[in-house]
Amino acid sequence: MQLKAAATAMDGDGDGVRSHVKVIESARRRLRWPFDGVVRFLGLAFTLVAAVVVGVDNESKILSVTLTKSLPPIHFYASAKWQYMSAFKYFVVSNCIACAYAAVSLVYSVKTRGQKDDPMRSLLLISFDLIMVGLLFSADGAAAAIGVIGRDGNSHMHWIKVCGFFEGYCHHFTAALVISIAGSVMFLCLVVLSVLNLHKK
Repeated sequence: MQLKAAATAMDGDGDGVRSHVKVIESARRRLRWPFDGVVRFLGLAFTLVAAVVVGVDNESKILSVTLTKSLPPIHFYASAKWQYMSAFKYFVVSNCIACAYAAVSLVYSVKTRGQKDDPMRSLLLISFDLIMVGLLFSADGAAAAIGVIGRDGNSHMHWIKVCGFFEGYCHHFTAALVISIAGSVMFLCLVVLSVLNLHKK
């Protein structure tokens, strides 16, 4: 009789421990989700703004070029648009892809909040977040390289400083590049957060 009572007490304690663990895990999910949702929303916002700023950024003006001192200057109409450079196309497309993914993953994160974490689901989400990190950082690097050439030119290749003629276009693109880098950092934070969560398990 005493043994049965002791076993019952032990079972009761075990249920209490399991309930306590469930409460801790539930509280941890509630604390983690707002951070995950906010970071995904910021990633969506940053990539959307970067794509829109570059997409609508264009500048046109009449330029004057003097070939020799004996000849009058030549006037011609020129414009700067993101469609003229492959690196800028890659930049816009990459930010659009990241923005679309951030929107889908945010909706998915909202629908699955409070549910029990699935390791395979978490691993899949980490993989897509990591792909977005690589995609965005590669696009930012390519666009920044072309931007440096546009700002400083290249005397060896006889490339002129384009930003000397289209200052407004270059300033807008620089702002978009900084915003896109911020979006890349948001996705990197998501990867780090997911890895830490898997490590705690």
